[in-house]
Amino acid sequence: MLTPSDVSVPAAGSPGPDTARRPPRSGADGSGSPRIVPRRHPGRLLAAVLALLACVMLVNSVVRNKAFQWDVVGRYFTTTAVLDGLLLTLWLTGAVMVLGFLLGTVLAVMRLSANPVLRTLSWGYVWIFRSTPLLVQLLFWFNIGALYPTLGLGVPFGPQFVTVKTVNLLGPTLTAAIGLTLHETAYAAEVVRGGILSVDPGQTEAAQALGLSRRRTLRRIVVPQAMRSIVPTAGNMLIGTLKGTSIVSVLAVHDLLYSVQLVYNQTYQVIPLLMVATLWYIAVTTVLGAGQFYVERYYARGDARALPPTPLQRLRALPADMPGARHAGAGPLGRWVRTRR
Repeated sequence: MLTPSDVSVPAAGSPGPDTARRPPRSGADGSGSPRIVPRRHPGRLLAAVLALLACVMLVNSVVRNKAFQWDVVGRYFTTTAVLDGLLLTLWLTGAVMVLGFLLGTVLAVMRLSANPVLRTLSWGYVWIFRSTPLLVQLLFWFNIGALYPTLGLGVPFGPQFVTVKTVNLLGPTLTAAIGLTLHETAYAAEVVRGGILSVDPGQTEAAQALGLSRRRTLRRIVVPQAMRSIVPTAGNMLIGTLKGTSIVSVLAVHDLLYSVQLVYNQTYQVIPLLMVATLWYIAVTTVLGAGQFYVERYYARGDARALPPTPLQRLRALPADMPGARHAGAGPLGRWVRTRR
């Protein structure tokens, strides 16, 4: 029979018999802290594999499809006719965007003005040009000579000193530039107005308290902050304008699409010539998209804790942030993601 004196009770705080025999758990580095195992995501991995497989199959079907006639695409890709059409497309895009945003900024300021006449005129312009299709506007400007055969410069409601025939003044290219500019001005005005309204009103009140004029407040304080909201939408408008210039082919303007159409109307190689235009549109859009990224990154200074990583930084951080890496998320991309959470 055991008595209480025959049973040894461990002292408080000392390990028991079972605890003393169990080896302490340690991490991979030999420390006493438990090892952290990242959570597995088999569904995510399976979805990525399936999406990548579908993408590879699609690319393979396009590359190996003889109907595209890739040799013909390579032959006409850098021909003089195609490059001339591309240059005209780029010229139209640049001119329309610059003039559109200059006039759109004026309309946006008029829309925000305290003058009811200026507000009404700006609203009416935006209402008219956003309510009518672009093709209708281009056809209207192309036939403007039927309404105004001559244009003159002189005293309002008085004699004219200089007159010129509209047919001799407005050719197809100039008509397309005017129509596209007036159309984009209406949308640019709303983009600029939305960007200005996105700025905290306290910024304007603080500038007025410091004695800054309204024009200087708008130029030095409001506009730089509004650019954070304006740039993404303006970038989309720029890309949309680049593709929208193809509609001027109905006016016989020798842009990229019309130049390609002239070629395949003679050779009857429709698909490869359309691929030439498509590849050029994709190439230019890619360059514009990269430029938009860096402009947005520039205006993001001071707004975010860390600037978004560039594509080169993403590539450098990819090995360190792979799911199988020992220290997942230890690279620059992982640190940037943690700071954005």
